[in-house]
Amino acid sequence: MTAQAGTGRTNQKQRTRTAIVAAARELTGTGAEVTMPAIARAALVSEATAYRYFPDLPSLISEALAGVWPPPAEALAPVADSADPVERVAFACEFLLRGILARQGSVRAMIAATITRPETVTTRPGIRFGLIDHALLPLEDTLGARDPDGFAQLKRDLAVVVSAEAFFTLTDLCGLDPDEAITSAVRTAATLTRAAVRANA
Repeated sequence: MTAQAGTGRTNQKQRTRTAIVAAARELTGTGAEVTMPAIARAALVSEATAYRYFPDLPSLISEALAGVWPPPAEALAPVADSADPVERVAFACEFLLRGILARQGSVRAMIAATITRPETVTTRPGIRFGLIDHALLPLEDTLGARDPDGFAQLKRDLAVVVSAEAFFTLTDLCGLDPDEAITSAVRTAATLTRAAVRANA
């Protein structure tokens, strides 16, 4: 094989990979169901080809979503000047859940994959944790210093509420429409934060 032929094949592989990731990114932005066959069709490749580049759906979705979510400081920029952890947590919760709603097909696919194959959980983006940590920055020198265990517990409590799982529980099982579900989760997140602040005042 000549060097030129080898380079051409390498370039073709890169174009194929790029097309698959681009198709996945576009599909995740629609909120529709995200599957490997659907991504392969959109990328104009076979499903077998898609699997040659990505061993499973979570790894492909993870790469497709890389850079789609802004970093926590950028996401919480509208409340950057607020020292009120309740306000900041409420904003972070709504920001996350609105993003999940917009990308729910891919989020559902990731959750399903990590339930059936727990070893793939490391490919699932941990967006919530960065948002929660950043939202609670005003408490680091107060609650975090006085009661580090309580501070850690608050973060764990919020991780349950500020989450895709909570959102889908409220919509799928409780029958709320998306806006009602977001309002409910935001109220709960704010209540948890307010209670923790008052308990350590």
